[in-house]
Amino acid sequence: MTRQQNERARGGVLAVISLLMIGSAAIRLGLEAGPAFAKTTEPSAPSTKQERVDMPGAQVLLTELLRREEALKQREAAALDKQKALDIASEAIEKRLAALQEAEESLRATLALSETAAETDLTRLTDVYQSMKPKDAAALFETMDPDFAAGFLSRMPPDAAAGVLAGLRPEAAYTISVIMAGRNAAAPQE
Repeated sequence: MTRQQNERARGGVLAVISLLMIGSAAIRLGLEAGPAFAKTTEPSAPSTKQERVDMPGAQVLLTELLRREEALKQREAAALDKQKALDIASEAIEKRLAALQEAEESLRATLALSETAAETDLTRLTDVYQSMKPKDAAALFETMDPDFAAGFLSRMPPDAAAGVLAGLRPEAAYTISVIMAGRNAAAPQE
């Protein structure tokens, strides 16, 4: 609750108490004035018994209203504490999210750099293999894993790759050719 709402609530409590006291006074006046108009011979004394009955009721009501007001103040304080805790948690979440986004961008940059470096290394090594004499390159390709060898041969120009394949044993050349042909077989066709 805001301060203005709190003041309105207090004003409402005071208005209820005032109305109760005015009502009590009106009832007392009615009870005391009624017999006075009916009997003019006896002066009427204020009824202390009636006052005792009305005052404790008003006091109980006042006490209950004050208790409720205090309970509302406590609820308001608890709600404000919860809101502060939520604000702090929200700020912490925003900071962590920003840090995660920054880390993700840094990781993307690192991966891009790594991919570029790897591609540069593969291109350089492919250039080295295609610059070799086909017979020497074939001897080297014989010792490679067929998948690895197929990757390099796929990157070479067709005439350089043909020279290396021609220098391989027929079984090795066949295995590498099948791998090269099957690499893009699963790719979607237009």
